[in-house]
Amino acid sequence: MNFHARLLEQTAADRAALLSTPIIQGCLRGEVSLPSYLAFLREAYHHVRHTVPLMRALQARIPAGRGWLGPALDEYIEEEQGHEAWILDDIRACGGDAEAVRDGRAGMATEVMVAYAYDTIMRRNPLGFFGMVHVLEGTSVSLALLAADRIQAPLALPDAAFSYLRSHGTLDQEHVQHFQRLMDRVTDPADQDAIVHAARVFFRLYGDVFRGLPLPQARTAGTEVAA
Repeated sequence: MNFHARLLEQTAADRAALLSTPIIQGCLRGEVSLPSYLAFLREAYHHVRHTVPLMRALQARIPAGRGWLGPALDEYIEEEQGHEAWILDDIRACGGDAEAVRDGRAGMATEVMVAYAYDTIMRRNPLGFFGMVHVLEGTSVSLALLAADRIQAPLALPDAAFSYLRSHGTLDQEHVQHFQRLMDRVTDPADQDAIVHAARVFFRLYGDVFRGLPLPQARTAGTEVAA
């Protein structure tokens, strides 16, 4: 079994636990609210803005014998530049205060997830960072386009409010294929174990981000979904 297939197999239960979080399941049923979506975008901004700095930190700590990772990270960095600005634009299109999000703090769960990513690179096996890539991009492919449709229709939001979700749902399909090829070049057992372990942790931490978002009230006959 190649490593990417093993990564999928060994993290399948953790992925299922993330997808079972109440707000994700509610969203897929069309139970949404504007405050919930704005809260999601706020947390997304505060972890997405660290994507490029994290990748640059990894570049600076690529272990000996893994120089082939350098060009792959260059490609990732080029594609991820500026994506946090899309999220701020989406917040504005929803009528939210993008400047307050930009200047504010992340929620505690997001702060912990980002801190663990830096800790993995600086203090553990730096390749463990690819566990975070696996979690975030894999989740985007599974959910982003579907979630955008489920949120937009009941809230009657403009297309301009979904540039982050819809672009990532499309882009990450290509990224996952690139990621699979990259992971299948990881042959050192210690590197593989570090990536699997980090992915399992990131599934838990990203799930905590969703568990920290405000839940919409259940829809009842003749009423709208409340905040």
